Amino acid sequence: MKTGGAGLSRRAFLGAGAALGGLVLPGPSRIGLARAAAPFAPTRTVTLTAGEMELKLLGPDGPATRILAYDGVPFQTLRVPRGTRLKAEFVNGLHEGSTLHFHGIRMPNEFDGVPTLTQPLVQPGGRFTYLLPLDDPGTFFFHPHCDETGQAGKGLAGVLLVEDPRDPAFDAEHVLCLKDWRLAPDGSFLPLSEPEGASRAGTFGATRTVNGAASLDLKAPAGGHVRLRILNLDSTRIMDIGVEGGEAWLIAVDGHALKPVRLDDLPDGIWRMGPAQRIDLDIRMPAEGGAVTLGDYRASEVYRFATLRAEGRAAKPRKGPLALPGPELPRPDMKKAARFSFTLQQATDAAVKNLALPADDPLAKALIDSLCVGSTTYWGIDAESWPTGSRRNLPPPLARMETGRSCRVEIKNETRFPHPVHLHGHVFEVVKSSLDRLPRHFADTVLVQPGEAVEIAFVAAPGDWVFHCHILEHMETGMMGWFRIV
Repeated sequence: MKTGGAGLSRRAFLGAGAALGGLVLPGPSRIGLARAAAPFAPTRTVTLTAGEMELKLLGPDGPATRILAYDGVPFQTLRVPRGTRLKAEFVNGLHEGSTLHFHGIRMPNEFDGVPTLTQPLVQPGGRFTYLLPLDDPGTFFFHPHCDETGQAGKGLAGVLLVEDPRDPAFDAEHVLCLKDWRLAPDGSFLPLSEPEGASRAGTFGATRTVNGAASLDLKAPAGGHVRLRILNLDSTRIMDIGVEGGEAWLIAVDGHALKPVRLDDLPDGIWRMGPAQRIDLDIRMPAEGGAVTLGDYRASEVYRFATLRAEGRAAKPRKGPLALPGPELPRPDMKKAARFSFTLQQATDAAVKNLALPADDPLAKALIDSLCVGSTTYWGIDAESWPTGSRRNLPPPLARMETGRSCRVEIKNETRFPHPVHLHGHVFEVVKSSLDRLPRHFADTVLVQPGEAVEIAFVAAPGDWVFHCHILEHMETGMMGWFRIV
């Protein structure tokens, strides 16, 4: 485990509506549903209303900030049993268009929440209902998929926990949502994106919080096992999560179980996680009592965001780790898989190709809503960039794949900055890294370091699925494309 302090080793977008009378036409990718719910699955119905609320992010004695949240609850959390069909009615109480994307959930393409590609943009006062089969247990979240830098940057995100009755019984559990905020001293928001940041590592906030507070003091029994669900809900920041004072095991990545890995056995004793990534940790509290601290060790000054303090004793002390049941996911056939390779690159408006869908494609005339288009191009994938500025035509897919076919995708990072890459509608297996730094595991987002090539594999599900960097400014300034799977 880590000891000591800072001197130690460091552990948009899319909118529809302007074209085609606001309709999204059913292309060939919508012939089937990727994740159709069982007809008699139990249904949980919720309403999620996006709107403003006040939160004192600068401390209890500081000024309040008007943030965005669902149902007036910062990081609204839903707990739903595995096997449930979630019926979520989104109500847009904002003054601009928005949608809901349930990040990491395998779902029918029509409920993926990507305007133009899968649904119309939900206008102010409008509603849209999502039907999601929750087959995979784990830690997930939901957020808008238009003007994400603006909306998610102001806090619009919620947590979805799909619970599995087969999980071991932990002595305590805590959900920790990590996020930075770009705030002025009076509590108002500073510009959420600036060219200097968007064209490099991103525009960082200086006010760091966990669940909206500067840090948390939490309770757990001495000798007990604590499940920590840690979510990086920041728009930009990459974090090196480490633990001091207790034994810690990594037991899930992006919600999906893996064979427990002792945190101290990883490089530098940390797990590096980019925006949108999640981890579950099993922490065994010291039997003699005391405190366990959690921190982000990536910066020279450690950000200690939570302290677990012993209170009482575990009724039945157990040796760790407490492993979660193995994931039940489609397993790609590595020998028969189709191969693809994509390169992450820096780009400019001048270098962008003027590409278009074939005239007979149902989406050929669809225009991305201006709200969901970035102002400038800085990034691309394989010399192609998502539309920005005055370009609003939906570009052609980066790749066409076959439903049910195993696919191996190499992601090469030729930039000077890391990129957390997310594929919608799939859970992929992280097969290998050219830097040999990652255990084999399932995920929906993978952090690709500068100069690194990471290979992922998955079984293709039908639909039009976006593939993008989850540093939100990178996505909105070009680093996004889509796969058509038919």
